[in-house]
Amino acid sequence: MLTGLLLAACATRPASPAVVLPSLRLAPAALGQKVALQQRLVFRFGEHVRELDALLEVDADAVRLAVQAMGRTGVRLQWDGTTLSEERAAWLPAAVRGERVLDDVQFSLWPADAVRAALPVGWELVESGDKRELRKDGHAWLVRERVDATTLRVHNKADGYHLTIESTAGGAPIP
Repeated sequence: MLTGLLLAACATRPASPAVVLPSLRLAPAALGQKVALQQRLVFRFGEHVRELDALLEVDADAVRLAVQAMGRTGVRLQWDGTTLSEERAAWLPAAVRGERVLDDVQFSLWPADAVRAALPVGWELVESGDKRELRKDGHAWLVRERVDATTLRVHNKADGYHLTIESTAGGAPIP
């Protein structure tokens, strides 16, 4: 989800994506609850598969995320509803953008009404059961499916990656 960019950056990406996904920039409080999750992230891009660990905390004031690979922190993000702060490791690819990571998290977890309110003209959010799609011109560019209470799958067709997010902190449910 939020580290989809981390691994997508390592992949062979198209020279220019077919579409640029919109930035959401939702208020942390719009989630409607506090969240503290330890997560296992599995990215698939082309033939490559990467596993990362993430710590996600959300309260009314901020979204905080730390992503680690092989015990080393690659990126720390904090979003207060106005400013996105980012601390990056020197080894992190420049193509990994904190903005996209935040957007993936908010698309996947925030309530549908909050996401819809932030979408620019021409984009729509469609939900059916455990599936959520971000569409433009009838084409789904970002898809999130809830596998169970602790697992989500995200397919970013614009940037070309799949992400499985599993909550591992005591099996806490993902909002």
